Amino acid sequence: MEIEELVKKIDAKSLREEAKKRDIPTRCVTKLNLAKALPNDVVEELAKKSGK
Repeated sequence: MEIEELVKKIDAKSLREEAKKRDIPTRCVTKLNLAKALPNDVVEELAKKSGK
């Protein structure tokens, strides 16, 4: 599945929390850019958890 499709399923709060755990800057960053900075397995896991 494409990363753009996964990002649509995930809320921004979850993405920001995961990014902060990995010391990725979260200020003024789009959901897509956050998802690209995170490892793919993390993004896929967040998409599964969201249930959308």
